[in-house]
Amino acid sequence: MQNIVILAGNLGDAPESRTNASGTTITQFRLATSRPRYVEGRVLRDENGYRVQDTEWHRITCFNGLGKTVQQHCDKGMKVLVRGRIHYTKWTDAAGIDRYGCEIIAETVDFLSWPKQTENDEGKFIDDDDIPF
Repeated sequence: MQNIVILAGNLGDAPESRTNASGTTITQFRLATSRPRYVEGRVLRDENGYRVQDTEWHRITCFNGLGKTVQQHCDKGMKVLVRGRIHYTKWTDAAGIDRYGCEIIAETVDFLSWPKQTENDEGKFIDDDDIPF
C-alpha cells in the first residue's frame, strides 16, 4: 500500500515556522496548483482567448531540517515540487462539531525557481553556489 503525493506549484505566501515543546521545527505553507478548465471535452477560453484555469490550494507541512531549509530559501510565488503523503485529521471544535482537515506532509521539496536572495553577516548577497540544495 502506498500514500504518495507529488505536487508542483507556486507558494501562496512565505513559509511560517514554529517550534513545539519537544524542539521539533514545523514549517507550513500553502501551495497553488492550476489546471485548465474543460467543458464538453474542450479547454474553456475567456473572451480574450486565454485558457480559464482552476486553482486548488494545498496545505504543506515540513519538519525539522527540511522545514528550516524551506523557511530560509522560499518566498511567495516561488515554484516548488513537493513529494510527500496525504494526512487527514479530525477534531471537535468548541461547539462540539466534528471538523476535518487535510494536509500534505512533505518528505522532499525541490526548488523549481530561484530562491529569494539572502544577505550574509557583512550585508553582501550570498552566491548561488553557497545555497545548500
